[in-house]
Amino acid sequence: MNILITGGAGFIGSHVVRLFVKNHPNHHIFNLDNLTYAGNLENLKDVENHSNYTFIKGDINEGEFLNTLFEKYRFETVIHLAAESHVDRSIKDPLAFVKTNVFGTVNLLNASKKIWDKDFENKLFYHISTDEVYGTLGETGLFTETTPYDPNSPYSASKASSDHFVRAYGETYGLPFIISNCSNNYGQNQFPEKLIPLFINNIINMNPLPVYGDGNYTRDWLYVIDHAIAIELLFRKGKIGETYNIGGFNEWKNLDLVMLLCKQMDEKLNRPKGSSEKLITFVKDRPGHDLRYAIDASKINKELGWKPSVTFEEGLSMTIDWYLSNVEWLKNVTSGEYQNYYKKQYK
Repeated sequence: MNILITGGAGFIGSHVVRLFVKNHPNHHIFNLDNLTYAGNLENLKDVENHSNYTFIKGDINEGEFLNTLFEKYRFETVIHLAAESHVDRSIKDPLAFVKTNVFGTVNLLNASKKIWDKDFENKLFYHISTDEVYGTLGETGLFTETTPYDPNSPYSASKASSDHFVRAYGETYGLPFIISNCSNNYGQNQFPEKLIPLFINNIINMNPLPVYGDGNYTRDWLYVIDHAIAIELLFRKGKIGETYNIGGFNEWKNLDLVMLLCKQMDEKLNRPKGSSEKLITFVKDRPGHDLRYAIDASKINKELGWKPSVTFEEGLSMTIDWYLSNVEWLKNVTSGEYQNYYKKQYK
């Protein structure tokens, strides 16, 4: 079987590619990535020479390129992770998110539909999405697979639209699909514009820790390797036409998370207790900031037996250890264009 994974050089995608290459030696894994700022082939050095792995540089916005690619390799499964994914960037440039997340997804759907030509047996279009499509929660309640969509940012609106297109192709053309909506991911190889790697990098360099608003925004956090395991499980055992929420059963207010991160960093860097906390700086809130996300992941737990393998404290500790052991990786990905973006966004 030829499996196409889009966005496989990014944060989540690289962990998924690595898992599939190692766990499915009889399948050929094709990794399609455009290698924008968040795509990094260094994330895949341990599998790049495997006989069942091929990297392809390309853009899902180019429909004819996709058609040629699908015609050549006759993919039987598409695992779609390619996306613009940072809310702050979507506020600055909504159109870029529409192009990749909406048009790019439709291009992939069209290429799949064309090459499969109604022969949908043993075919799968697996679309990975976000809990942000559901909007915001109050102090209680959880997002379930039937929660109505209510996106509040250009990013979440673009992902909601792509979800709707995947379901529409299923209903209209019979295209076999699965959708999963995940909570905030953290772990190794994450580009440091997201909260945890950003703050790890800033603490290392004794730079301010910019916390939006009052820091009481709440998120559910999911260790990226647990997410990759869930994706591989849904590929094997998920039901066609179903949606699955993947979450860490792990809610944290941003400020509480930052305080825990500061505590662990001080211990690991042998700095005096409280050193990192002094770096916390409250900055102007971003527009449309959702108060709380929390996922009910009981469906995938009850039907397929998936659950997180580590506590947040354990996962955070392993994440910090990785970044402290890969300082050169951090330096390489925080140069150039990212520095300009960071200055504009947080200073």
